[in-house]
Amino acid sequence: MDVLYFAWVRERVGHPKDRVETGAATVRELVNELREKEERYAAAFADLDALRVAVDQELADFDAPLNGVREVAFFPPMTGG
Repeated sequence: MDVLYFAWVRERVGHPKDRVETGAATVRELVNELREKEERYAAAFADLDALRVAVDQELADFDAPLNGVREVAFFPPMTGG
């Protein structure tokens, strides 16, 4: 699965994309796996309230299932104006 990072999430992780093999059933479980990977991931995912997630390019929540998912993207909340 591809994991994409945007804006300050990408800055904290240090690159725009990871290709991961995961046993995670939900986005939240994937985040927990990523947090354990390295300190920079723990920093990027320290406050989930400051993040949004898309699963296969559809906005989702952190309890969204990952079965069959090809792409998960993390980004800060969007603002309009």
